[in-house]
Parts: sequence; structure tokens; C-alpha cells
Amino acid sequence: MTTADSAGDAAPRRAASRLRAALRRRLGIDPRALAAFRIALGAVLLVDLALRSRNLVAFYTDAGVLPRATLTDAYPLGARFSLHAVSGEAWAVALLFLAAALAAVALAVGHRTRVAVVASLLLLASLQARNPFVLNAGDTLLLQLLGAGLLCPLSARWSVDAVRRRAPDAAAPPSGDGGDRVAGPASALLLTLAVVVYVANAVEKLRGSMWPGGEAVARVFRLTYLHGPLGGLVPEWPALLSAATYGWLALLVASPLLVAAAGRVRAALAGTFVAAHLSMAAALQIGVFPAISATSLLPFFPPFVWDRVERAVAPAADRLRRLAERRTGSAGRPAGSRSLRVLREGVAAAIPVLAAVLLVAVVAWNGMALGAVETPDAVASVSDPTEGGWTMFAPNPPSTDARVSATAATADGNWIDALYGDRVARDRPPSDARAYPTARWRKLLTALANNPDSARVDPLLAHLCDRAGGFAEGGDGAIRSVTVSAVDVDVRDGETRVDELGTRSCSAP
Repeated sequence: MTTADSAGDAAPRRAASRLRAALRRRLGIDPRALAAFRIALGAVLLVDLALRSRNLVAFYTDAGVLPRATLTDAYPLGARFSLHAVSGEAWAVALLFLAAALAAVALAVGHRTRVAVVASLLLLASLQARNPFVLNAGDTLLLQLLGAGLLCPLSARWSVDAVRRRAPDAAAPPSGDGGDRVAGPASALLLTLAVVVYVANAVEKLRGSMWPGGEAVARVFRLTYLHGPLGGLVPEWPALLSAATYGWLALLVASPLLVAAAGRVRAALAGTFVAAHLSMAAALQIGVFPAISATSLLPFFPPFVWDRVERAVAPAADRLRRLAERRTGSAGRPAGSRSLRVLREGVAAAIPVLAAVLLVAVVAWNGMALGAVETPDAVASVSDPTEGGWTMFAPNPPSTDARVSATAATADGNWIDALYGDRVARDRPPSDARAYPTARWRKLLTALANNPDSARVDPLLAHLCDRAGGFAEGGDGAIRSVTVSAVDVDVRDGETRVDELGTRSCSAP
């Protein structure tokens, strides 16, 4: 072979090597980013459980708004496979909440991580199936993130499992050149889950008129039922709200750069998205969705970010690692039987294949939801992809401020709010209708207002009789009746529409 031939062969090899390195930088994930993602997932699960537990009886027991018989009629498959539907008693559901909390803690600290992910995934799916009427897009994303995380080495760094394995590089930071990034179909799947949400939402928003016209954010903040802790304090400055509209739309349109870009550009874009989501948490009542979205962005941060994080937390991390070493001992991973090793090798070989299939499925499903890909008849016969799209405030935000009036009459002639417990006027005007106690109450009641099915209205009224009775106990006597109405106020002209969902006579306690 001549020198010229060698040079000719080397050029394609160098080009292929550069291409592999570029793909690795964009589709690979720093192990410490996966560790941060794992910790954040565990924390989000705990916060979600804590928020749900405030309405454990209301949403997940037979004494609540969705008894198991009603769930079976509406979602027979979910009722059959949900562990939370095995019993309608509060104590049984509370035990499952406790089990989910323990699994979330194990996930956060990286103790038996894969087992913790599987347990968290199954318990979360079961909890969501117990009451689909209180779910939002964030719940779907959280379930998907757990599923994708199961295919990634979440315990490689910053975990009890890493200490137990006594990995040589457990404490050493990577070189910073991306050489130890986790790259493959599993990492690509995890990154894609976040990007498709933004891309799909950008396409939906561009199909409307208010986002391209700069009016959407102003409309959103006129919806008082969505106000979070600081939502009512946002100044009504048209220029500021228009800038926020265009700024968020521009971020969504630029979201493919989360994968296409690398280094500081990618870090800056991911950081801007995280900041935007955290600001939403303060301004809007949308539950844990901002925290879930921020968690999905952690794998995008490149190695130089985690180098700085490790330097900042090094003293505390060293103390925690020494504590974990004392508690777990110094033994490495046991060799295990030959059959166990074969099983592990088989699972390791299957993970990339499964991740690649799921990656194609995620992209295809979202393409069908957007109408960019024709839905095959086999898929259309069992599900409609457009019903599961990422249409948050798209194509245009709602034009009606949806509120609720839940009024209970007491035996002493007083009237109280059945949701909040304070006294209200006997002739409560529509303008006195209120927002919702939580984001999940909002999902439940607005869905019921759109489809007032008596099979679901009756359990709601029965639960509100008990709820109002608890508020009135010892003061106003028994609750005689409860009336629930949906109140829609058009934010454009102030026109108010009242739709009574139902009235129920309440038995004496």
C-alpha cells in the first residue's frame, strides 16, 4: 500500500471519528447529569406524593369523588390493574403512598437504584390509573422520564450503589472532554422526551393567532383560576407581557438546539428553560409540572457545569461518601451465579434495542399527534394520538376564567363554602365564585363542567357533603344540602355564564 493510499484511507477514518465524537457530545449524557436527574426525580416524586396526600381521601378512596365502582365504569382497565383500586379505604391507600415515598427516597440516594425505579414507576402508574380525572401533561412526562431512566445508568455516580460497588472512578470527576459520557439509544431517548414536548408545543402555538401576535401571556394572566402564589402580582404592562409571549415562543422554537448545540450554547439554553419553568411555578397554579420539566432538562447540561458543581459540594460530598462507606461496608459487587451473570448480560444487551424501539415510537407518536405523520389504522382503532398531544395553552389560551361555586347550607341557616370552609352569603352571586384549592381540583372540576356526567357528579356532591360537615362541625350544625356550579367569566367582555352541576341533600351526621 502506498503512502497516498494510506492517506486516502485515513481521511475517511478521521471524518468518521469526528462524526462519532460530535454525536457523542450531543446525544451523550454526563454520568453526573444522570445522577442529578435521579436525585431530582426522587425529590419530585416526594413532592408530588406530599401534594396528593392533602386530598388522599377525596381523590383515591371510596369516600371521595371517584369511588371504585365509578372508576370501573369509566376506566375498566385502569381499575383492574391499579393497586390503589384494590381497596377503597384510606389506610390502604396511605400504605401505598408510604411505599412510594420509600421508593422515591431510595431512588434519590441511589440505593438499589433499578429496583427503586421499577417500584416508583409501577406505583406511579397505579396511582395515576386510580384517578385519571386529576392528571395533567406533567404526570405523563414524569411517567415517561421514569421509564427512560430505567434504561440509563442512573447510579453510576453520586449514589449509595456506586459506593457499594467501590468503582475506581466513583469520586473522580471526568476529564471534561465528554470521553466518559453515557451515549447510546437510551441517552438519546431521555433527551428526546424533553425536546419533543417543546417542539410539539411550539408547532401547536404557531397554529394559533395569539402567540404569534404577542397576546397570549396577557390572556393567561387574566385567567384568575390559574394564578399561583405570585400570579396576581404580575403587572399588566402590555409591553412586558408581549415580550414574555415572544420570549417563551422563541425558546420553544429554539428547543431543537438542546440537542443540535453543545457546550456553552446548550448549557445557556437549558438554563434559560429551567429559569422559565421555575418562574411559572411561582406565577401559575400548575402543580409539579414546572419541577418535572426542570428535571427533564438536567441531562442536557455538559460536563463543565458538573465540574463546577462537584467542586462546590466537594466537602459535603466527601462526608456523605464516607458515611455511606461505613454503612455499606467495603465489599464490592458480588460475583453472583453464572445464571445471574448471563441474565445481567442479556438485559444489558436488550436495553439498547428496547431504547431504540421506544425512541422511534416516541417520535412517531408525536408526529401523529401533530398531524405530520398519518396515523395507521391499527393505531387509530385503539387510540387517538391527538388526544395526548402537548397542547399547553395552545393553539390559543382559553378565553374564559373558569371558577367554581360549591355552597353548603347548614341546619342553623348559615352558608359555607364546601371547598374552602369559610362562610359565604346566602344569595352568593356568580362574581363570588372562587378558584380551585389545588391544580388537581381544577382538573377534576373543569373536566366535570365540560362533561357533567351524573355518575361522577353524584359522588362529588356526596364527598362535599362530608367535607362541608367537617368544616361546620361544632359550629353551624348539620349540613342540609350542597350545590355546585361552574362559573365561566369571559375575559374579553366580562359576560358570565353559570351552569349548575348538581344539588344534593345531605344526611345528618
